[in-house]
Amino acid sequence: MNHSQHPVESVVRTGNVPAARTVRASGVGAMLPRMVLVLLLGAGIVWLLLHRAWFEPAAIRSMVEAWGLWAPALFVLLDALTTIFFLPGWVFGLVAGVLFGAWWGTLWSLSGATLGATLAFLAARYLASGWVARHSRGGLERLITGVESGGWRFMALVRLVPLFPFNLSNYALGLTRINLVPYVLATLVFQIPGTLAYAYLGYAGRELAAGDRHAIYMVLYGISALVILLVLPTLMHRWRQTRS
Repeated sequence: MNHSQHPVESVVRTGNVPAARTVRASGVGAMLPRMVLVLLLGAGIVWLLLHRAWFEPAAIRSMVEAWGLWAPALFVLLDALTTIFFLPGWVFGLVAGVLFGAWWGTLWSLSGATLGATLAFLAARYLASGWVARHSRGGLERLITGVESGGWRFMALVRLVPLFPFNLSNYALGLTRINLVPYVLATLVFQIPGTLAYAYLGYAGRELAAGDRHAIYMVLYGISALVILLVLPTLMHRWRQTRS
């Protein structure tokens, strides 16, 4: 055998060209779903931005109400889509309270947000890990470190308080080692306080607009709950400092 022979020539002479082509083809085949997903995600975000008026609270309310008995199903689907495509979820939280009341509104809003968060998590884990890593940067490192050290407790903190953007964190958490079931359960359970606060605030606003003077107190309760959730990271940070 000629030891100066080029590696490519060796592959050709030994008849391994089909294997090399198979490896190359499988690489392209593995990349194709990821490319399609990223293109769909980008196209969806652009489309939603161009039609942002459709997702104003009044427009969402009119659209959902027109579906009658199917209104909850449509609401859950739209809420999930906005979670996937990075639209603010608080809008749907408020509209849920206006449309369905505080308790049913919480249920449907929570269902939509959890469904969207789960789909984003799975997409990041199996299809778009490179794209998510590039767009998460330092936040991804903090998430990975937090999940590795704190597990579900860190997940609870991420869901309870706005330490990280909710929509992006769904994708970023797909790159961590946390399993799907704990992720879904933590997302579902620890979103309840914030979701309930927004739904209650939407419901209180509806009652106030209908002329219920006592609803002003309900509005204040809802705002107070949201303020507590916003300052909770600072309070927890100070509490940890005092313990250490």
